[in-house]
Amino acid sequence: MFPSWMMFWTLILCFVGRRVTFALQDVTSDLFGSQNYGTVAAFGDFNSDKQTDIFIIRKQSELLIFLADLKAPYFKPKVHLKEVFPSEFSISSVVPGDFDGDSQMDVLLTGHPKASSALQTTVFVFWGHNQTLNQSERVNLNRTFKDEPLVMDFDGDMIPDIFGTVDDSSEVCYLSTRKPKCEKALSSSVNMRIPHSNAFIDLNKDFTADLFLTTESNGFETWINKDGNFTRTPPGKAPNNSKKVGQSAFVDFDGDGSQDHLLPVCMDDACQKSAIYLAKPGGAELHWVPVLTDFQRKDSVWGFVPPPDSPAVGELHSPITLHLGDYNLDGFPDALVILCNTSASAQQQAFLLENVPCNNVSCREAGRMFRVHWEQSDLSAIPRAVLATFFDIYEDGILDMIVLSKVEGNEELVIHALKNNFEADAYFVKVIVLSGLCSNDCPENVKPFGVNQPGPYVMYTSVDSNGYLKNASAGQLSQSAHLSLQLPYTVLGLGRSANFLDHLYVGIPRPPGGKNIRKQEWTAIIPNSQLIVIPYPQNDPRSWSAKLYLTPSNIVLLTAIALIGVCVFILVIIGILHWQEKKADDREKRQEAHRFHFDAM
Repeated sequence: MFPSWMMFWTLILCFVGRRVTFALQDVTSDLFGSQNYGTVAAFGDFNSDKQTDIFIIRKQSELLIFLADLKAPYFKPKVHLKEVFPSEFSISSVVPGDFDGDSQMDVLLTGHPKASSALQTTVFVFWGHNQTLNQSERVNLNRTFKDEPLVMDFDGDMIPDIFGTVDDSSEVCYLSTRKPKCEKALSSSVNMRIPHSNAFIDLNKDFTADLFLTTESNGFETWINKDGNFTRTPPGKAPNNSKKVGQSAFVDFDGDGSQDHLLPVCMDDACQKSAIYLAKPGGAELHWVPVLTDFQRKDSVWGFVPPPDSPAVGELHSPITLHLGDYNLDGFPDALVILCNTSASAQQQAFLLENVPCNNVSCREAGRMFRVHWEQSDLSAIPRAVLATFFDIYEDGILDMIVLSKVEGNEELVIHALKNNFEADAYFVKVIVLSGLCSNDCPENVKPFGVNQPGPYVMYTSVDSNGYLKNASAGQLSQSAHLSLQLPYTVLGLGRSANFLDHLYVGIPRPPGGKNIRKQEWTAIIPNSQLIVIPYPQNDPRSWSAKLYLTPSNIVLLTAIALIGVCVFILVIIGILHWQEKKADDREKRQEAHRFHFDAM
């Protein structure tokens, strides 16, 4: 039987380990001060300080880069590009990346005509130099794309390339020499859907990124990377009963180590009946499994915001999009979406979709489903929300939220930052894969910490607290168009298992004709850590290096406090027992001194 003091401290430790909090805190003023307006367009570590910066569009013609700082406001507008396009154009998207291979972050901007509804997209690239942008030297691709391009590593040289549709054929443009070189990309023509949700992601679990394309008539094509060459596979179709199809998203939804295809759709033109489907391969046709169909909130029915058939001139496209991230670090990615009340169209809010075990027959094949958090008061307090995404504000491995909303009479969107005060005995690993082009000889003697690199693939295997094998995977920057707002790193939740990761695998794209899979394995990775992978030399994975940075969490602090408390309590008990024993010895000595010694007579 345990002593009472041991039972007391055991209960304290159990309480510390099991405390779970799902609360959000508005930290907008701490982050942006009075500068919380504009359209958040991209994320990236622009000045190589291991802190992720924010790229914001204003007036549809200006770009501001808010650099992370250690003093409030924690994001300050330090780099400002004015009138980057001719006056008749407006900025539609921003894609940071190292497009010339000098390991310094450049910025790609796309724009379209203000006074025309024609599908025309112009691309400019501004070169980064010594933590700023060279505004006098910009490159125009001299191509008119039908839609925003996909930034991907087409030739596997760890330098991002630009893939899109020009006229009726797909083209890829290389900028490694700062002089655009464009050529035909694929062996057959593809009629892209506009707006597209093309992706550069590993879809057959060989650690080499494949090419996923969305086509007209709600179709999909997958071009598998075989020996460094993209090979077309049989196409697929969206669910037959869908009227409006949103943006495809890729994530390891069920935690089996492979990427799943999620698709938000509307069953009618007004999106009064909405659903999210997960694709399961089933012979020649895709088999779609619903993972969310219940949008009932008390007496009202909600649904996705239907995209306009003909967007207003000068407005950014707003397709139906899922922004994904593991909010509660349980190892299963959640989602942020914008929903509107079908009976009151002006009521539009951001909602969290939590990934939970399936509890009905319709999603049994998927094993998991989404559940809407209707009562998330901090999100519902933001009216007229138009976009919501995840972002690690304090670089602590816990994903926070950024929400954009409209204000009556204001042309600019308002930015809201919500800190995720999630506290539970859950762990994570944060992985950034760099290009490795400069290795230990980087320009300006600055090591880049997260120059946005599309294409790397990460997977881990571990054992959970019950002794079962657990794994998960993620692709890095698989999409770049239409405000996909993907983070330049991967945060993988580990659940409540504090075990070391048994294996962590990282793979990068292959060059044309390359038959060897370029991947490396690391073992015994510490939870709550950030791993920066430098794949250099690219063709010798055994020589790749990784830098591990430990991120202490509140759990560690609380456990340490509880442990110190237990030690202090034990020391007090020992002190009291020692004092009592000393008193007993003194009493015995006094009794011995007063005894009558018969031997002395």
